[in-house]
Amino acid sequence: MAETASGHNGAVSDLPAPARTLPKAPRTVIITGMSGAGRRTCAHAMEDLGWFVVDNLPPSMLPELIGTADDSGLGRLAVGLDVRGREMFDQLPAVFSRLRERGISPEICFLEASDEAIVRRQESSRRPLPLQGDGRLLAGIEKERRMLSDLRASADLVIDTSRLTVHQLAARVAHAYGGDEAGTLRVQVMSFGFKNGVPLDADFVFDVRFLPNPHWVPELRPQTGLSEAVSGYVLAQEGANEFLDDLQGMFRIVAPGYLREGKRQVTVAIGCTGGKHRSTAMTEATASRLREEGMQVSVLHRDLGLE
Repeated sequence: MAETASGHNGAVSDLPAPARTLPKAPRTVIITGMSGAGRRTCAHAMEDLGWFVVDNLPPSMLPELIGTADDSGLGRLAVGLDVRGREMFDQLPAVFSRLRERGISPEICFLEASDEAIVRRQESSRRPLPLQGDGRLLAGIEKERRMLSDLRASADLVIDTSRLTVHQLAARVAHAYGGDEAGTLRVQVMSFGFKNGVPLDADFVFDVRFLPNPHWVPELRPQTGLSEAVSGYVLAQEGANEFLDDLQGMFRIVAPGYLREGKRQVTVAIGCTGGKHRSTAMTEATASRLREEGMQVSVLHRDLGLE
């Protein structure tokens, strides 16, 4: 969904790459993203988790706020940045540069959503987008997406809220930011159906449609991959356990590297046709395997119940 900013003077092309070292105390997370994607819901969820949350802060005040939080002994700081205004948006490169000079590498949590979801939410709230002006809503979304594209590319965690309920979003935030263990990789394993679209926020996408579909087995069709019957059927198929072995082995390699590079959260998406049988069963099995590796794992079945 995100586009590459082109023809935009002052684009944040010099935003920092994802943090190379774990942030110094206080651990600081910047909450930002598309209008209507759930930034305030994310901020409220982090506040419930015990984070000190400041919303709608002008970017130029971020270094001073972090310094004050450090002096006050705050361990975890979440800052909601509204960078949709051009003037504040243009402040970001200088702000990040000042923070890097002080050895501070804030994490960026970017809330994303599809055009359809944003339109639906904005029409429900009857509030125009900040960049919409007198034009069409979709034009405002496109302008905002272009403006934020480099910031999204620099994010440590992207959460696509298009199909998430408020409670599901809060659960994802709790998984990502519910603790402060620097040496543990947090993995979200998500099942989905290709017919409903590939998740925009996935770091890895795997296709398990190579396995026979339980949909064509009459007694299994009404059940889901959460049932023992369907799970047993899927995992007994040729290639299923080999797939799980390889995925588990891959994470033994990439997990230490991610932590060295300061990446704490990873989203793994596993898809089949509808997200009901194969992907659901394989997602549960993958989560179990990764927990064996000592990772903190949560599971989301994005499309279960949509069939």
